Amino acid sequence: MNLVSVRIISADVARAADFYENVTGGTVVRPHEQFAEVRTDAGTLAIGSIATVDLFGPGSARANDNHTAIIEFLVDDVDAEYVRLREFVSEFVGEPTVMPWGNKSLLFRDPDGNLVNFFTPTTPEARAKFARWDGGREHATSQPGA
Repeated sequence: MNLVSVRIISADVARAADFYENVTGGTVVRPHEQFAEVRTDAGTLAIGSIATVDLFGPGSARANDNHTAIIEFLVDDVDAEYVRLREFVSEFVGEPTVMPWGNKSLLFRDPDGNLVNFFTPTTPEARAKFARWDGGREHATSQPGA
């Protein structure tokens, strides 16, 4: 079994898709006005309109009501992203912070209030864990020999 995607529900799919296109720098696929996808090598972030919820089960999801999940993206240099994102992000939860498990993380909110984490592995263990996604590249915030 493979995790293929995570879907968020938005009251404004176009706005959410534009946001993720800007913050990821990738192309968002928009097969329908009520659905969009941010595709990466590791998986897909799907964005569905509140109008699609009834297709799965009436009342099964609500837009702007996520308080438990964090959408995470592996990036080369979280500090550089922090500077770049100021143009697109209106709410940062904090500044880049090194977590006890070895990732330097930047947490912010998307236009629907969902938490988004951009992170860069900083320790040898963290870099090894994520090598399959980034080809084992060294990251700008990596500490040589650490």
